[in-house]
Amino acid sequence: MKDLGITTQLVHADKQLNPQSDGAVHSPANKSVLFEFSDAQGIVDAFQGRLAAHVYARSSSSTTNALQNVLNHFEQGVGAVTFATGMAAISTCLLSLLKQGDHIIVSEYLFGNTRSFFKHLQLFGIEVSFVDVTNVQNVVAAKQDNTLMVFTESLSNPMTQVADMSAIGQYCQEQRLLYVIDNTMSPCVIFSAKACHASLVVSSLTKYVSGHGQALGGSVVDTGLFDWTQYPNIQSLYQVANKTQWGLTQIRKKGLRDLGATLSADVASTILVGMETLQLRYHQACENARKLALHFANHAGVVNVFYPGLADHPQHFMARDLFSHYGAIMSIELPEGVNIIEFINRLNVVICATHLGDTRTLALPVAQTIYFEATQNERDRMGISNQIVRLSIGIEDINDLVADFDQALG
Repeated sequence: MKDLGITTQLVHADKQLNPQSDGAVHSPANKSVLFEFSDAQGIVDAFQGRLAAHVYARSSSSTTNALQNVLNHFEQGVGAVTFATGMAAISTCLLSLLKQGDHIIVSEYLFGNTRSFFKHLQLFGIEVSFVDVTNVQNVVAAKQDNTLMVFTESLSNPMTQVADMSAIGQYCQEQRLLYVIDNTMSPCVIFSAKACHASLVVSSLTKYVSGHGQALGGSVVDTGLFDWTQYPNIQSLYQVANKTQWGLTQIRKKGLRDLGATLSADVASTILVGMETLQLRYHQACENARKLALHFANHAGVVNVFYPGLADHPQHFMARDLFSHYGAIMSIELPEGVNIIEFINRLNVVICATHLGDTRTLALPVAQTIYFEATQNERDRMGISNQIVRLSIGIEDINDLVADFDQALG
């Protein structure tokens, strides 16, 4: 299947990777919570890790497995685990792999909720250093003797900083550090996290992968590049025969099973269907974003445009090397004195909502909403002024979007 085009692969992945005995093209939504064993020894073997089998739907089902198989295929990994939300994927992954006294290096440009979680981790005795990840030297300078992990987003939300991912990945390999990339803003159709030596790839499936604003989900994919025998926090219970599975086994047991943020079968099925059109939707959204960014860059009513596809973006050339497209997220800064609430209210086609990766174009005042809990100093370090409006560009006709923004900008 890897010899086929990306859209062909996406359309046929579920059928090819999860063939159904009755010939069904889509994996059915298996809603059973419990699973019968005709021989009681079977359930004992499953509990003790000697038999791969569904025991209880909180941990696995045939439908979530089907989605995991597809996600793993496109990230070229050795396995995947799905969760109820993207934040559940991040939080359970880190809570499963870290302990008191560990140190992690994290991007200072993280999405607001992700940043809030990392700050909360510090209450459990886990040290967190927030650094500018657009230059690998900042990561090098932050490393300590107890550093175990580097965590970054590929493309930051909302200010679109691009992490120096290839160099960071090389450094993590040299130092035997676990390297986690959140590729929500740059899904597999434009970016390969594995090519940047990511150990784990986390994603909010709610966004571009599902794509229609009707399904919450998250995932963790292990690329197979990290040597888990060198990671000190893997418990002996989860050191299974296949050493590439140590990390995912612990995440499944301590994260998914114990914390219980399970993706439902209905939602997993919805995400599988949504993923079939990922390339078509995302390509259109990226094209719209590129054209809008160029339009805003020459608009008297816009002070700044934050979009990596523009030549004056600080990481434009890095983005050009990393991504096949520049993404569909951007932010614009309006002049002082312009009421950004009134600007958003004047939009007719564009919707005011806190979401990303939808088929519809969305607008949101940033400092006043998703970064309201951040201090003024934190917002200043991230470059977020009170005049910033985040835009998630959808798949509408570009002329309609341009006309809508122009009339709102007055």
